[in-house]
Amino acid sequence: MTARVLIVDDLLPNIKLLEARLSAEYFDVVSVTNGPEALEVCRDGKCDIVLLDVMMPGMDGFEVCTRLKADPATMHLPVVMVTALDQPADRVRGLECGADDFLTKPVDEMALIARVRSLTRLKIMLDELRARASTSANLGLSSREPNDGERGRILLVEDRPNSSDRIVAALRDYHNIEIEGRPQEALFRAAENDYELVIVSLNLADFDALRLCSQLRSLERTRSIPILLLADSEDRNRVLRGLDLGVNDYIMRPIDRNELVARVRTQLRRKRYTDSLRDNVQAAIELAVVDALTGLNNRRFLETHLANALDQAAHKGRPLSLMILDIDHFKSVNDTYGHDAGDEVLKTFAQRIKRVLRGADLVCRLGGEEFVVVMPDTPLPVAERVRAAVEGEKFPTDVKATRTIPVTTSIGLAERGADANADALLRRADKALYASKSSGRNRVTAAAA
Repeated sequence: MTARVLIVDDLLPNIKLLEARLSAEYFDVVSVTNGPEALEVCRDGKCDIVLLDVMMPGMDGFEVCTRLKADPATMHLPVVMVTALDQPADRVRGLECGADDFLTKPVDEMALIARVRSLTRLKIMLDELRARASTSANLGLSSREPNDGERGRILLVEDRPNSSDRIVAALRDYHNIEIEGRPQEALFRAAENDYELVIVSLNLADFDALRLCSQLRSLERTRSIPILLLADSEDRNRVLRGLDLGVNDYIMRPIDRNELVARVRTQLRRKRYTDSLRDNVQAAIELAVVDALTGLNNRRFLETHLANALDQAAHKGRPLSLMILDIDHFKSVNDTYGHDAGDEVLKTFAQRIKRVLRGADLVCRLGGEEFVVVMPDTPLPVAERVRAAVEGEKFPTDVKATRTIPVTTSIGLAERGADANADALLRRADKALYASKSSGRNRVTAAAA
C-alpha cells in the first residue's frame, strides 16, 4: 500500500534520511522546511500523511498540528510528530494538539514504516467514507464533526488486577470502563455490546493477545471498534505486528496517566466521526431506494429485488405472485380535496395494505397512485383480502382525521410463469389491472397463466 508522505523538517539531513527510508518502501515523498509551507501543501490535498518535526524556528510542530486539526479541509490528515523530545508531557501536548503518534529521533525504521502503513490504511478508509458521504450532503444530509471524545464505553482486556486497577483509576472519571480478564469471553462481550474502544494488554497469561486483536478485526460486529494495546518496552516487535493486523494505537508501560487519557480521547473522537460518516452513507442508500412519502421501497429497489426473488423461486421450484394496485379515481381526490389530502390517502393506503400482508411480502410504490406487492408462495385470496381491507374503512384526508372519504382499489395479479422474467411478470399483472379497471374497478383480476 503506497501513499504520499509529507516530511516537515527544517534540517535537510533529517529530510534526506526519512526520504530514503520511505522511498525504499515505495512511498511518494514530498518535503518542506517550515510550517507555513506545510499548511499550504496539506490544504492543497497533496499528501496523505504528515511526518512533522516539533522543533522548528518560527512556527513549531505543535502549532502546525493544531492548525491542521482546526481546518475542516485538513483535520482528517494523520500526523506523526518526529522529535528528539521524549518526555510524557511532550507526547501529551502533541496528542492534545491532534497528533496521531510520536516517533523519537533517531527514528526506528521498522516503527516508522509500520506506523505510516497503519495510518495510511486508516486515511484511505476515511477518505472513501467521506467521498460517499459527500453525496449525502448534496441530498441535504450532514455528518457530525468529532466531539470531545468523552464518556466512551470501553472494554479493558487485562488479567492482572494491579494493572487493570491502575487503568480504571486513570479513566473512570472520563469514561465507562468494564474489565474482562478472559480473552474469549472478551471477544463475545465485544461482539454483543456497543463498546467504542477495546484496550488489550499484550501480556495476557496463557493467551496470545494479538490473536484476540485478529479475531476482533475478523468479526463484522467488532471490525470497526478501535483497539489500543498496552505494551512493555520488550514488546516492540509484537506492537509492530499488531499495527499490521489493524491495531489502532498503543501505549508503553509504565503508563503515563495523561497520555493514556489523551490517546483514548483521540480514538473515541475518530470512532464517533467515522460512525457518523457510515450512518450518513447508509441514510443516503436508504434515501435512494425508499419512497419519502409512504416509507415504502421505490421502483429502483423493486427492479433489483424482483429479479432476485424470481431467480430464487425458480431455483427452489416455488410459486411467486405479483400484484399491481391502483387507487380508484385518485385524480378526483386531488382535484376535490387538494394534494395534501391525496398525500394522506397515499400514506394511509400504504399502511393499510402492509397490515394485511406478511413480513415476507415486499410492498413498493411504483409511482403516483400505483403500488406493487411481490409475494412468495401467495395465491389469489390474499389479493382479495387486500382489496377488502382498503374498502372496509374510510380514509382520512388530513392528519387529524377530521374528514374521511371512501377509497377503493383495483388489483391485477400474476403468478410466476415458465419464463420467470421480471418484465413479463409485470406486464401480465398490468394487463390484469387494466381488466379490473375496465370491469368496474374495486376488484381483483388474475392474469391467465
